[in-house]
Amino acid sequence: MFIPLTTLCRDSCGYCTFAKSPDHPGARTLNPDEVLEIARTGEQNGCKEALFSLGERPELTHALAREHLKQLGYETMLDYLHDMCKLVLNETTLVPHANPGSLTDSEMHTLRPVSPSMGMMLESSSVRLTERGGPHFGCPDKHPLVRLRTLRLAGELRVPFTTGILIGIGETRAERVDSLFDIRRLHADYGHIQEVIIQNFRAKPSTSMFGYAEPNVDEMVRTLAVARIILGPEMNLQAPPNLMPSEYGRYLRAGINDWGGVSPVTPDHINPEAAWPKIRELQSVSYSRGHILRERLSVYPDYLQEPVLWLDDNFQNYFVDLVSSDGLVRETEIEL
Repeated sequence: MFIPLTTLCRDSCGYCTFAKSPDHPGARTLNPDEVLEIARTGEQNGCKEALFSLGERPELTHALAREHLKQLGYETMLDYLHDMCKLVLNETTLVPHANPGSLTDSEMHTLRPVSPSMGMMLESSSVRLTERGGPHFGCPDKHPLVRLRTLRLAGELRVPFTTGILIGIGETRAERVDSLFDIRRLHADYGHIQEVIIQNFRAKPSTSMFGYAEPNVDEMVRTLAVARIILGPEMNLQAPPNLMPSEYGRYLRAGINDWGGVSPVTPDHINPEAAWPKIRELQSVSYSRGHILRERLSVYPDYLQEPVLWLDDNFQNYFVDLVSSDGLVRETEIEL
């Protein structure tokens, strides 16, 4: 289940429609009842993960965000995120997976007891993209040094972490390779990156990059194959199927082994125009290319099998009844 905690953000990336300006009617912050309602709907529909998506540090820039937080009794959005993760954890069977963007050491340490895994897209290591005219100009949280520092902190704190790159936003192929090598180096140091996502840019109306050409499936396949070579055979490699709906089956031959999170209820709030494929469809596409579709949790099997090393005390025995000996969700008939 996607839980879009707030659509306010201090960054203004050239391709994003998730973040809303304060004067936009969609600029809002969910209250606890709304969070719980979304989570319980997911629980009733067989979901396992509550994926918290939110803009980065909006209270530093927007008075509206500060007003929302004051009404809720908080000063920072990350403090509010912590308590909403705890609420979902205490009141439902869903497991939070926080995706709040860049974090400090203390912030990540605070979130770890309520969110056993976390995520943040590196997007690109290219400083050039932060310059005037680039998609990350005026976006302090998208500077590569900030993103890479967060990835390193996750390793130091032993947080199972998801990251990845966004292709087609103005980077060169060489810069994509540089980004993948940065991810590989950090994983070699700490072993904490549980999944790497290769995501294709989608041109959206009402953004400054609406006129940009989107990467085609050949470009995605090329990038995935290079990522598999750079990251090695053991890395979990994902590409979102909903962003290339008629051709995503080709990704399997390029080296992916994961379709990412697919919700039977909530849309992809980052790309709401791109509907999720049905689970039966993913089963069929996977099987037709020699693969079996299995359900995983937001924490990958390798990390579940070493809970003392990778999980907070709150989660040491939390997943035992959910997974088989291989660390994947116990198999049941898929009805979706």
